[in-house]
Amino acid sequence: MSKRDFYEVLGVEKNADEKEIKKAYRRLAMKYHPDRNPDDSAADAKFKEATEAYEVLTNAEKRAAYDRFGHAGVDPSMGGAAGQGDFGGFGDIFSDVFGDIFGGSSGGGRRRGGPSRGSDLRYNLDLDLEQAVKGATVNIRVPTLVHCKTCSGSGAKPGSSPKKCNTCNGMGQVRMQQGFFSVQQTCPECRGKGTVISDPCADCHGQGLVEEEKKLSVKVPAGVDTGDRIRLAGEGEAGSDGGPPGDIYVQVRLREHDIFQRDGKNLYCEVPISIIDAALGGELEVPTLDGRVKLKIPAETQTDKLFRLRGKGVTPIRGGTTGDLLCRVVVETPVNLNKEQKDLLRQLQESMSGNHHSPKKDSWFERVKSFFDDMTH
Repeated sequence: MSKRDFYEVLGVEKNADEKEIKKAYRRLAMKYHPDRNPDDSAADAKFKEATEAYEVLTNAEKRAAYDRFGHAGVDPSMGGAAGQGDFGGFGDIFSDVFGDIFGGSSGGGRRRGGPSRGSDLRYNLDLDLEQAVKGATVNIRVPTLVHCKTCSGSGAKPGSSPKKCNTCNGMGQVRMQQGFFSVQQTCPECRGKGTVISDPCADCHGQGLVEEEKKLSVKVPAGVDTGDRIRLAGEGEAGSDGGPPGDIYVQVRLREHDIFQRDGKNLYCEVPISIIDAALGGELEVPTLDGRVKLKIPAETQTDKLFRLRGKGVTPIRGGTTGDLLCRVVVETPVNLNKEQKDLLRQLQESMSGNHHSPKKDSWFERVKSFFDDMTH
């Protein structure tokens, strides 16, 4: 089967420089590397194809021959330029492109094992609005992994210790030969640790870690809101092989409040008022997070009117001016009226007939009349 064009294999233009070629090869090698695609012959073939293209296109002499004669110019069996020197070892290519990802030069055999940091944990904390606005100390219980006390985190039965892995000679990696490719892989025996446990601890089953519930106090700063995170450094899962523990990130979420809604640093509440108070005006007591305050309602107040109480909102956690409390009044229609009350309302209705006491109502009916007039023309 004929080979594909090397530029097409890497997905680069024919005038691509070495940096572009290396970037394209890195992307393909990450995708099709045998470590990431075990027992996948198709991925293995694509990996080798990309590596061959990279080796030719980053060698000035071979690339010139390939550009002039195609595959014949770099095929040793056809007497091309590749026959004038050896095909570069895969170890050289691999360390050049992936030295910082797959363990450095394939000739060194750097161990992958050793101490590693523990995992970070997330804890969802539901708070009342008052706790979030004013701050609080909240006790929580968090299930996490800690070092096994029986074996001191070694994973080996007390009195014994982990032994050097004979398969990788304690390096954590083994070299695999695939044709002319030499690839380093994680040791299947010790899983990269470089040591094996022949007599595991009975309590942690050789893991060195056990699950435990931690009791922690979380200091919630004043002003936090839904979506804010509080970091508890070093309270996450224990690290392996003596590595440092991770952190816990407490994710804040505010519960719904019976009276207030929060929007950033401002608070909102709905205040029902009677039709009499709305028409004649009055003074009402309204709640705030600091206690009750008087709210003056002017005469002829309409429903949905917003009244602002300055400084009665939230002081932002990151500083700045304190927000406001905005009270939206809702005019309430009276219910359960007796006969005398209904008669009084009918008298009021008759006395208001023909006068402009309802400007919104009059304006609305004018627009309705205009709408139907336009339909008849």
